[in-house]
Amino acid sequence: MGVKYGFIAVVASAVTVFAIQNNTPTNVSFLVWGLEGVSLAAVILVSLAAGMVLVGVPLSIDRWRLRSRARALEARLESAEGLRGQPGGAQPGGPPR
Repeated sequence: MGVKYGFIAVVASAVTVFAIQNNTPTNVSFLVWGLEGVSLAAVILVSLAAGMVLVGVPLSIDRWRLRSRARALEARLESAEGLRGQPGGAQPGGPPR
């Protein structure tokens, strides 16, 4: 886990240094929308943040769904194991009833 955080820190530092060193004013346009004289560093950092949000939100939702499914499956497994020891329940090594 520490290697991931180290890698993320190195990449974030590299992007920040790159953005700061390229601090010239530039024009930004998208379809009919446009800005003039925006710092290139701001454009780079805002683009990076937007990309992280666009990727991070769906991944977080997926992770949340997988965790809730794992909890549900663990609860089913615990209830099945509880039935195993009760009379009339399936016995280990025996044929199913």
